[in-house]
Amino acid sequence: MADAGLSAGRDSGDEDADVLDRLDPVVLHHIVNTRGWPDLRPLQRAAIPPLMEGQDALLLAPTTGGKTEAARFRLLSAMTEHKWTGTFVLYLCPLKALLDNLVGCVDAYAQRLGQRTVLWHGDTKESQRQRIRAEAPDILLTTRESLEGTGSRTGQVVAPGVHLLATDGSGHSVKVSPEPSGRPAGEVELDYVGSLDNAAKLIAALHRGEKRLVFCESCRQAEELGAALRAREVTVFLSHASLSVDERARSEQAFAEARDCVIVSTSTLELGIDVGDLDRVIQIDSPTFVASFLQRIGRICRRAGTVRNCLFLTTREDTLLQAAGLLLLWSHSWVEPVVPPPEARHLLAQQLLAVTLQQHKRGDQLWNRQWNGLAPFGKSAAPILRFLTEEGYLDSDGGMLFIGPEAERRFGKRHFIELTASFTAPPQFTVLSGRTEIGRTDPSVLTEERPGPRRLLLGGRRMNGGVAGLSYALTRAMREVLLGTNPPVSLARRAEACLAEQRETDVPDTVLPGGTLTTHVGSDVRWWTWAGYRANATLAATLQSVTDPLQRPTDSWLRLRENLTPADWRAARDNVGGNLVLPDVDRRVVHGLKFSTALPERLAVATVAARLADFEGAGLVLDEPTRFQYDG
Repeated sequence: MADAGLSAGRDSGDEDADVLDRLDPVVLHHIVNTRGWPDLRPLQRAAIPPLMEGQDALLLAPTTGGKTEAARFRLLSAMTEHKWTGTFVLYLCPLKALLDNLVGCVDAYAQRLGQRTVLWHGDTKESQRQRIRAEAPDILLTTRESLEGTGSRTGQVVAPGVHLLATDGSGHSVKVSPEPSGRPAGEVELDYVGSLDNAAKLIAALHRGEKRLVFCESCRQAEELGAALRAREVTVFLSHASLSVDERARSEQAFAEARDCVIVSTSTLELGIDVGDLDRVIQIDSPTFVASFLQRIGRICRRAGTVRNCLFLTTREDTLLQAAGLLLLWSHSWVEPVVPPPEARHLLAQQLLAVTLQQHKRGDQLWNRQWNGLAPFGKSAAPILRFLTEEGYLDSDGGMLFIGPEAERRFGKRHFIELTASFTAPPQFTVLSGRTEIGRTDPSVLTEERPGPRRLLLGGRRMNGGVAGLSYALTRAMREVLLGTNPPVSLARRAEACLAEQRETDVPDTVLPGGTLTTHVGSDVRWWTWAGYRANATLAATLQSVTDPLQRPTDSWLRLRENLTPADWRAARDNVGGNLVLPDVDRRVVHGLKFSTALPERLAVATVAARLADFEGAGLVLDEPTRFQYDG
């Protein structure tokens, strides 16, 4: 009688009933009596046979579609059916916050089956790690960065948020959306409030008695907004990566249980984290990816009868334009494409060393057979293999390759544990003022050589998406908004007025319909491409004879030499042909690339430069006509 709810929900005949009967009775009992579910969702039913048979599977469903439970039900049932021992199930997540949210749910099921679940990530203390190594759990939850430190061998891997586990090999996440293509139903409003303090006033006044989740684009912005809301006697909880683990856990638990409150978060609550019965999603300024927006609006609509909603509160003119461009892309059912990482030479070096370590020796003419003809391990790998041998990473004797002394020195600690995983944290530079850390910055600030000391401003105004820059698609959508196209969402009168003012004052000097604009104002010569940072960096490197070598490109323009003439410009463009050039990269940037020391410096630099280039966007800009405009 305990499982009558699920039995009553079966209307597909004996075959469907057999699918549910494959789940462990304890799991079924918990689904019906603890969760109160009368039936499983179609995805959860469909996933049972292939997962119980040990097949690889990719579960795709909109946010709140039940993907995590689909894997959990099957794995817990299989653990008891097959009597697995040791650490046999690994949850691999892209975010610590997602792990913290998952561990309680997984453990609640596991305890009923006599299974032990533990969490291991950057906040796990060394004493806890030693206990985990001594007493292997049945289920281990960890991040990709912490995986190599666990030393665990598992049989089954679950990867919630797998679309954020895709990286370019140096830690840069490839943002893709798990949503089906097409604009999700929901109520979206875009407003311009002019300052973070005004945003706090509006949030404090709106939707009292409801649970509101506010997304910010930086930890500093989240802290400032939280303080402004507390000053207005709003119950506020914060969640961002800079908080201590205890403080973050207290905030998330309190928010899950509270009603009339606001949680202010960065992207830590963007991905698959249960924040309870949520009423409103509010976005301060704008994310840089449509996929992020889909994740954020997907935090709501977890209760029957609720409608997805998101209110954008922009605090500056440039972020209003960015938000409008992003919503325009969203309305066109566009989302960032999944693009494989280019030229992962550092991973090629890692694989060559790892396979030699695994097999103790490898024939110097047979090494490429290990990868069954996979393209990177062909002739292009020969310079890397030669470098590894010449620099002592590999020893060569009698036609055989062995791990060399340099590999032992660089990677040999703790039984070569650094060599066993290719994941690393995103490459960022810590910025210090004296001995005080004031922030972190993306390596793309070092995309060109520059004489003298390099000066950065942190805590000042951030233009158009920050250091890493915006994409070609988003910047072009912003240009389309300036030319008169509004996103099909509810526009507040303040937003309409601000966009109208930008169109009147900015468009004549920055935008050319059907082409690009080059403006001369005194000695300041700017080429308004609206192509995004990476395309502009590619153009600056390709057109070095006419671009300013001391000025870093922006998302919308790059500076040209002050004595440039239209004839010089035409000659430079004609000389390009189809030969675009990788952006210039400061050699210090390669230190953020894992295994970069196992590459010749020129190849390590080229690997980073390839990730900062946008050849497609740059080529599209060069194909457009350009008009020269002189002030006065």
